[in-house]
Amino acid sequence: MSGQWARAVVVGASSGIGEAVARQLGRQGTRVALLARRETLLRDIAAEINQAAGLDLATVYPVDVREWERAGPLLNQIVESLGGLDLLVYASGVMPHHRGSDHPTREDIEAIEVNLGGAVAWTNAAVELMLPHRSGTIVGISSIAGERGRAGNPVYNATKAGLNVYLESVRCRVATRGLAVVTVKPGFVRTQMVGSRLLFPPAVSSERAARDILRGVAERKRVIWVPWWWEWIGSLLRWAPPAVLERLRV
Repeated sequence: MSGQWARAVVVGASSGIGEAVARQLGRQGTRVALLARRETLLRDIAAEINQAAGLDLATVYPVDVREWERAGPLLNQIVESLGGLDLLVYASGVMPHHRGSDHPTREDIEAIEVNLGGAVAWTNAAVELMLPHRSGTIVGISSIAGERGRAGNPVYNATKAGLNVYLESVRCRVATRGLAVVTVKPGFVRTQMVGSRLLFPPAVSSERAARDILRGVAERKRVIWVPWWWEWIGSLLRWAPPAVLERLRV
């Protein structure tokens, strides 16, 4: 797949899907800014991208997405350095691991701040920068977890459901103004969040997920399921009776 974007920003690029997307963008020759809290990891990833490309394609900007007020000023700084912005990918996310009766408020609020609050701040900042040029693509990494509420991770599910509706709403707002807003709904992807658990359907690699995402964005899809078969599982979840969901422990 040839490069589709000259300049990109990946928020949440220190691991998982965000890291894999950043690496694939680098392989396509895209100048990419890597953002996350873990600066050392970001610098290692950027160095590997640049070494593989033989060019200084990747730059690093440490940031905590919970500091939402930094999104606008920092994105302006990055875009000035890149010389523009074609693609922003928001991949930051955390998932508190609950036991059956746990309700850890601190962890839940952090998940809301990272999964939804950060996504809103960085998407809003990107929209404001892209609208005057009537071009650009914004990608939000959501989850199959946002399709219905289930017992395992109530707040994680809620943040992804909120992200789905937020991205769809922004997409409706900018649809006639040259911008594309893409919602990505992965199933099981082999990241730190999932770990080494045996899962069914089986987890795919973050590299496979990144390929599917960038291919779908290039094809101008509004919603991308990763892998594709999770769209069928999502349909089953949406139609499942409440009594069935109440028996699920995941």
